[in-house]
This record gives sequence, C-alpha cells and structure tokens, in this order.
Amino acid sequence: MLMIKPSVFSSPLLNVTKSPPFQLPTSNAATAITLSTRNPQQALQFRVSSSANPTVEVAPSSPANVDGEEPESGADIVRKFYDGINRQDLASVEELIAEKCVYEDLVFPRPFVGRKDILQFFRKFNESVGKDLQFVIDDLSTKDSTAVGATWHLEWNGKPFPFSKGCSFYRLEVINGKRQIIYGRDSVEPAIKPGDSVLVAIRGVAWLLRQFPQLVDRF
Repeated sequence: MLMIKPSVFSSPLLNVTKSPPFQLPTSNAATAITLSTRNPQQALQFRVSSSANPTVEVAPSSPANVDGEEPESGADIVRKFYDGINRQDLASVEELIAEKCVYEDLVFPRPFVGRKDILQFFRKFNESVGKDLQFVIDDLSTKDSTAVGATWHLEWNGKPFPFSKGCSFYRLEVINGKRQIIYGRDSVEPAIKPGDSVLVAIRGVAWLLRQFPQLVDRF
C-alpha cells in the first residue's frame, strides 16, 4: 500500500485542504490522481506505478478552456475546418484559425499570412467552385493534437473530380482555451504529370548548384 500525506502538497498554489492520509492500493494497473490548482486551465496529475516499490510521477494535465472543459482534439478541428469550407460557412471557419496563422498553398507563390488573408482566399475559392465541389477526407491522423496530417480529394456532385488529390499538414495550439490552426500547408496533385522528366530536371539543377553553389541564395 502507498500512503500519501497532505503535508506533502502544502504549496499555496494547490486547492488541497487538510484531511486524514489516504491510501492507494497497489495492483497490476497504475493509478492516476488529478488535483486542481488555482488556475482553472491547469491541473496536476499524479500517476502511481504498480510495483513492490511504488513511485509517483507528476505531470500537468491538458489545458482546459475557459469553461473548464478539455479543448477539442486537433483532428476534430481539422474536420470542422473542411466541413465549414464545404458548407461555405466561413463564420464557423474563422474561429478555427489563429489570428496570426500562416497558410501555404503550394500552387501560389507566397503564403497567406493572418486570419483575414486566409479567409479572403477561401472566400474567393468558394465563389469560384460553388457548393458542387466538396472536399472529401481520405485519411486523417489523430494521435497528436498539435500536428495533424490529412489526405483528401475533391468530388463534384458525389463523383471524383480529376486531378484533385491532395495532402495537407496543420499545426495547432490552444489559444485562450480553444485549439486553433496556427499553420497549414496544402500540396495538390498536378494537372500535368511529367513523370521521369522531373528526375532529369532535378539532376540538371543539382549539377548546376554543384558548379555554382552561390546560386542557391537566389532561390
């Protein structure tokens, strides 16, 4: 049995009142305890190992939003992002994008910087394609809420649209209790597929840089 005395947690940052010592049974499974702090967005988690000599690990829990609830996962935010674009509901998309977000669509020469420019881009996108063209997520990573990858394609009235496969990467952070996208990058299937000639071009550029390495600073 592992006994924890309240006197160990006497820090003024913890909302722990004096009470009799309590005991944790040792078993085949580890035991977790969460203690709240004066900061509603942070708590301390105590994980007790199961062994003949139990140990206690202390780690902060996931940040909560202003209502004390856990923020949505990164995968859920990305799903909402595509859903809002498909419905052309940019008001719902706006709250998913951080104010200083940077978004790169590799079709364009420069990234879109800031929520305002990103929303303006998607406004033009929606005006161009209408509601007939929809994003369909093929696969989505769910393990890490700070970094989410997605593969997708476009469908026109439920049928695959030509040359529309793509993959995206999103980095997310919890800002003021809400998880938001702070960076995004899209790579879209090219309409022209040069095949092996791309390797010839890469070989040529690599040879040129070996001969004149100072050229790399011009790219």
